Amino acid sequence: MLRRVALGQSNPEIAEAMFLSRNTVKSSLQNACRKLGARNRVEAIAKARDLGLL
Repeated sequence: MLRRVALGQSNPEIAEAMFLSRNTVKSSLQNACRKLGARNRVEAIAKARDLGLL
């Protein structure tokens, strides 16, 4: 899911592509941010890249 965010996709676009609800995408991204210690999507992508996750 973070890969799709890194490509610039919005939550609705990610939800449609992955056959998930918008709320599921939102919660998953919030959890990813929390686990990465990021305050927002941009920071989460940067931290994921630094950790070699993307």
